[in-house]
Amino acid sequence: MKNMKKLIFLAIFVLFLIPLGTKAQNEFNPSMLISDYDLLNFKSMSLDQIQRFLESKNSYLATYKTLNAYGQERSAAQIIYDAAVNNYDCSDANLSDKPTEEERKLKCKTIGTVNPQFLIVLLQKEQSLIESHSPRESQLDWATGYGCPDASACNPYFKGFGKQINSAALQFRWYMLSPQSYSFKAGQTYTFRNQYGTINNATMNVTIENQATAALYNYTPHVYNGNYNFWAIWNRYFPAQGYPNGTILKAGDDYWLIQSGEKRKFSSISVLSSRFDPAKAIPVQESDLYAYSEGAPIKFHNYAIIMSPEGKLYLLVDDKKRLFSSTATFKQLGFNIEEIQNAAWQDINSYQDAKEITVASAYPTGALLQNKKTGGVYFVIEETKAPVIDKIFLNTKYKGKTIIPVEESELATYQTVSPIRFDNGELIKSQGSPAVYLIQDNQKRAFATGEIFEELGYKWSNIITVSDKVLNLYQSGELIQ
Repeated sequence: MKNMKKLIFLAIFVLFLIPLGTKAQNEFNPSMLISDYDLLNFKSMSLDQIQRFLESKNSYLATYKTLNAYGQERSAAQIIYDAAVNNYDCSDANLSDKPTEEERKLKCKTIGTVNPQFLIVLLQKEQSLIESHSPRESQLDWATGYGCPDASACNPYFKGFGKQINSAALQFRWYMLSPQSYSFKAGQTYTFRNQYGTINNATMNVTIENQATAALYNYTPHVYNGNYNFWAIWNRYFPAQGYPNGTILKAGDDYWLIQSGEKRKFSSISVLSSRFDPAKAIPVQESDLYAYSEGAPIKFHNYAIIMSPEGKLYLLVDDKKRLFSSTATFKQLGFNIEEIQNAAWQDINSYQDAKEITVASAYPTGALLQNKKTGGVYFVIEETKAPVIDKIFLNTKYKGKTIIPVEESELATYQTVSPIRFDNGELIKSQGSPAVYLIQDNQKRAFATGEIFEELGYKWSNIITVSDKVLNLYQSGELIQ
């Protein structure tokens, strides 16, 4: 086993020579609010992950569309993603007086700016937009507080959600690139009077330890409440040294799912078993759960049918809910009225919305269909088909599930989507390498050492060996250390 651990350690650091981030600690330290790496890691989230995060918070922004910084309509998630990942450095470009996005794409350099997680936290810290269900127009217009000094009115030039996100992303990038140009600098001590603090308004001296913390003080020049709130939200949304999303934890007799930085308790072992393998749960101390805020409990079995307080019927599939278009649809598809369970809105809203179920919907709970002509297998649900590119999925994820042979013409009626992948929390390795990965949000995160793998409570017996073809379905995420 020790040789195995050494091989993993060597393999990981040869393959993944990337900067290592240090998340903020659980105890508030005004001198170190966030690491430089965490602020600048603009590859931390994909567009789909940002959208799913907003949905998980039941945020108004999950369905909000507006103009971006260049006057084109985009979703809130797209605006956040583009500001972080697809921004522009036009310092050497010859632009017109009112450049469009197309002109910037043509003449400027495409750059990454800051971590989209950072922008998400900034939106909650400044205007509570991540958790707001019906924000005021002013909250959207001044989403990141950019151009709004404490002692004067906001600059109308920067009004608008798109401009706010883009301007804040570029501003923090410049804080990091040109730290000498701004008031607060790393390595120096400053006195903060905290005149706006309600949590604490005592005067305090702070020696700033890094550039990212200096950048936050340049943006919001006080400890309380602003920068304390940023730190608290960051650690709540993206917990320090926490278990990745999709992990099942067992504390005493209780089982918990880590999802979007929250802990969600399974109401029973049977509810857990309907979606996950209880043997893969990681035993932890109850104190290990204190860092997580508690989300809605998981009360219902997979494929349960629930009724909302206003009488709407939903089918639960994994972490999604599918609305039946009508009671007639429910009956025509052969579902039994005796299976219906009543649910509160808190429970219903903890599931993401998925495609509505109509009379024309086929396989609403999902099915494996095999092309009679080619032998190819697809997982069909929500009128889409996802290729199953390797038998390993049939032997693990869909073990025991019936494969239905169908004509090629039937498969042609479904839209082809991305290939099937493993769910959050699975452990995989390739046949030709000892490196072990945890799947999280369609990324593979390598364990830095075998000792860390064991210290976190993972089991070697739960590792699934896959082909390089399967391993290459995932982008590489941060090391687990």
